[in-house]
Amino acid sequence: MAELHVYIYSACSTCRKALRWLRDNGVPFREIPIRETPPSPDALRLGITTCGGLRRILNTSSRDYRDLGLKDRLDSMSEADVFALIRENGNLVKRPFLVGESFALAGFKPDEWSRRIR
Repeated sequence: MAELHVYIYSACSTCRKALRWLRDNGVPFREIPIRETPPSPDALRLGITTCGGLRRILNTSSRDYRDLGLKDRLDSMSEADVFALIRENGNLVKRPFLVGESFALAGFKPDEWSRRIR
C-alpha cells in the first residue's frame, strides 16, 4: 500500500481522533498541516471524484467559506479559481483530508476509512 497522506489542522479534535485511529490500527501515514500545505490540485480532483463533488470536500461550515461568500459563488467559479483559493487557505478543505493512491476522503468516518484502507 502506498503511504497515506493525512491533511490535518492541529486544533481540530476530529483530526486528532483520526490520527489516533490510524495509529491504533497500525496504518502508516504522513501527517501534513493543511493550512501551511494545502492538498495539491491532483489530490483535490481525486477527492472530488471519490467523495461525489466539490462541495463534499469543502469545509462549508468554516468562517473562511462564509467570509468568502462561497455558498453563492461556488457554482459560477472554475475549478482553477477554487483551487487557487484553497492554495491560499487550506482550511477551505474539509478535514481531515485523507489521500491514498487511488482515493481521497474528506472528514473522518471510521467505517468508510476502514473500508478504503484495508
